[in-house]
Amino acid sequence: MLDKKIKNTMIKAAKAAGKMLISEYKRFDRADVRLKAHHEILTRADLLSEETIIKEIRKDFPAHGILSEEQGSRQSDSPYLWIIDPIDGTTNFSMHNPLWAVSIGLAYEGAVALGVVYAPLLDELYTAEAGAGARLNGKKIRVSKIRSGKVLNTFCHGRDAKHVRRAIKYYAAQKQKELDCRQLGSASLELAFVAAGRIESIVIPGANAWDVAAGIVLAREAGGRVTDFRGADWTLKSVDMAASNGLVHREILKTLKGI
Repeated sequence: MLDKKIKNTMIKAAKAAGKMLISEYKRFDRADVRLKAHHEILTRADLLSEETIIKEIRKDFPAHGILSEEQGSRQSDSPYLWIIDPIDGTTNFSMHNPLWAVSIGLAYEGAVALGVVYAPLLDELYTAEAGAGARLNGKKIRVSKIRSGKVLNTFCHGRDAKHVRRAIKYYAAQKQKELDCRQLGSASLELAFVAAGRIESIVIPGANAWDVAAGIVLAREAGGRVTDFRGADWTLKSVDMAASNGLVHREILKTLKGI
């Protein structure tokens, strides 16, 4: 079990960032965004959220390492590494779509052990610790038991063109099999939705650690399965990610192999 203070700091940081982001969201003008890559935008809110989270972490754990989407990696000799996405779903945020979240994961000695995904506008706080289960607003959650018929699949992709092409092929393959497949635009929330049994799977060619670290703990602790596209357990070194309720995982990997 991790130090309770670490969990409290993580939740406090996520909520502090979420409170600030709601204020930014209400007055946000999409004309103010700037591109940081072909498929990715950056807002003032991303930077403010990141600063808020890092400030909370540094206050309590100044020696810990940090990997954040906007500021990159801050090296440390500590076995603890905080993995941050200040707004997972920035494009959704920019169009006033409420499906975005603050995502904070914590790895200990290279293995992700704790995760918080906070969706302020949904008033949903997802938390999970390795070996202790996953929760939504304090109540335990489990993945769905659906294996056919009503299966809901989602997908996301990294910034490289090859990742985009593979995501499009996956989408096409699933739709041609008459299976629902859609992109919600927030990987951490989609992983949280897998954990809560709202959807059955999410796949991400070119998954960034900051997008998925927290959500992966959620999915695993809710009884799901998380691997790379070859079926090996996902680690921080994995390039791709597939998460599911476990019941549809073999079929998901089979579809990925076919593209």
